Amino acid sequence: MVRIARQGRPFRDCPAFLRRRPAVRLTDGAAQGAEAAGLAAGHSPLAPARDLVSLEPETDRDPDCMTPRYAQRMDKVQPSAIGELLALGADPSIISFGGGYPDATLFPAEQLDAVFHEIIREAGGAAMQYAPSNGLPHLRDQIAGLMTADGMACTGDDVLILQGSQQGLDFAARMLIDPGDVIVTEDPTFLGALIAFEPSQPDYAVVPVDTDGMQTEALREILAANPRARMIYTIPDFQNPTGVTLSLARRKELIALANRHDLIVLEDTPYRQIRFEGRHLPTLKSLDTEGRVIHLGSFSKVLVPGLRIGWAVAAPELLARMGLLKVAADTQTSTLNMAAASLFLDRYDLAAHIATLREAYARKKEVMLDAIRQYFPQDITATDPDGGLFTWLTFDEGFDATAFMREVALPQARVAYVPGATFFPLTPRANHARLNFSAQSLDNIRTGISALGKALHANPSL
Repeated sequence: MVRIARQGRPFRDCPAFLRRRPAVRLTDGAAQGAEAAGLAAGHSPLAPARDLVSLEPETDRDPDCMTPRYAQRMDKVQPSAIGELLALGADPSIISFGGGYPDATLFPAEQLDAVFHEIIREAGGAAMQYAPSNGLPHLRDQIAGLMTADGMACTGDDVLILQGSQQGLDFAARMLIDPGDVIVTEDPTFLGALIAFEPSQPDYAVVPVDTDGMQTEALREILAANPRARMIYTIPDFQNPTGVTLSLARRKELIALANRHDLIVLEDTPYRQIRFEGRHLPTLKSLDTEGRVIHLGSFSKVLVPGLRIGWAVAAPELLARMGLLKVAADTQTSTLNMAAASLFLDRYDLAAHIATLREAYARKKEVMLDAIRQYFPQDITATDPDGGLFTWLTFDEGFDATAFMREVALPQARVAYVPGATFFPLTPRANHARLNFSAQSLDNIRTGISALGKALHANPSL
């Protein structure tokens, strides 16, 4: 039977260490092996597609054409080949467990249609005008109310509305990180965060995770050894990509270590409200006594991602600095979308909608894990999260989930997922994959996992 990892049992044992991410340059050998999205083993997980495009200046360029002269930091801002793989997964004949998508059939489309019609017809066109850069005051108050209900002391003045919480990742790095400063992350961690951090040219220190989240005993050693550490980035609830949750004891220890080493903690919580079972744990921000935690939240997973509305809750000095970056980046989040979100919160019951999501996603998770138990080889481990959108697969050492997806899963099984190597900041580990259970129907989950299982049994050595 396939093993399903539950809270309290480690599913991986790896050392934590610090190393600068190596630059990847095009070579003749790499160019020859760059077919099918350039996913050569051992490349930086952020930029395998670099093999497809030369980053070196052309020597025989047309003298009448401009030669762009990019800043040095652009060397680290590269496309990820994972996008090419997931684009293949957009084929309607392919069942994709790849993206971090919510279930579109559960979007409150009728309510949002009514909301947008009302605010567009509003006298004076206020929803189509500019708004304060930190966000509509009423929406900030509403979000503060949600945060207060979640145990955080918060007012509207403590909230900055963002263009999705992804913008908060970018702002935090630009505000705090100089080239060569160290960001401490879970290993593995959210690929989108690494992409947001890269322009700031950080080094990374990585901390292994088990089914209780980031291993704070390893974190303690890493911080003692790295005086240039500036920020700890964590997804404490239903982590992306593993689905694990940071235990209460480790939450307290993480805050104590941040206080001791004078660090900022960047708490990313897009999945927090989608809890299926288990104890509701306090946010890191609610445990913060020194104003060190920047808490990021979002409506993308609990309302609709198309609104692109997230927020930061932080100490006044930090929030003010992030506000300056907000003005520079885009002046403000869309007034129309902020007004729509605000009216939705006034008019409808968000908690009831989230309860519907929880019930649906919990069922989908169980169906996926049951299918994995039934169809997958027994040596494959899958995490059993208490919430969120993902389960994390661990294959035998030597198995290459990227090669398997490219050569077998997509062309033969007609199934897509995200190869796990791309989630590791320093050393890619090829024997992992992330599966999303929220987006597909129950029938598609069963069909896709069955097809993937047959392919795994037929191709065990990739």
